[in-house]
Amino acid sequence: MPAPLNPRSGSSSNAAVIAARLDARAAAALPAVARIVQHHVMLLETAIKANASGRPGPNAPTGDYRRSWTHEVSMTGASVTGVVGTNKPQARRLEFGFVGPDTLGRIYNQPPYPHVGPAVERIRPLFLAALGRAVSEE
Repeated sequence: MPAPLNPRSGSSSNAAVIAARLDARAAAALPAVARIVQHHVMLLETAIKANASGRPGPNAPTGDYRRSWTHEVSMTGASVTGVVGTNKPQARRLEFGFVGPDTLGRIYNQPPYPHVGPAVERIRPLFLAALGRAVSEE
């Protein structure tokens, strides 16, 4: 199909063809990206739980905190979102530490026990490499 003429310059453009090809490529890549996101949020959750199983991360004498970590993946149109999190209120305090009085007036000098940040830094390059491979494949 010949490219349509641009009435302003008298030249032709294949922008519509390129846009159609990009849309088709994005639609083809979406299932692969969804699988990659699903796989890597599971890896991240597992890494966080492993880090939250004792030093240098927080101690987990009952395992309740460790079990509270979950993941969820959702797709909306051409967007895939993965979330890893916990509903436990002590998560931020364990990750970043806490110095000072709490709402009950108790004084704390709790050091940080990073377990989320190190897990993210370990999984991030694996995730980015997998995404790069998925979108570059023809």
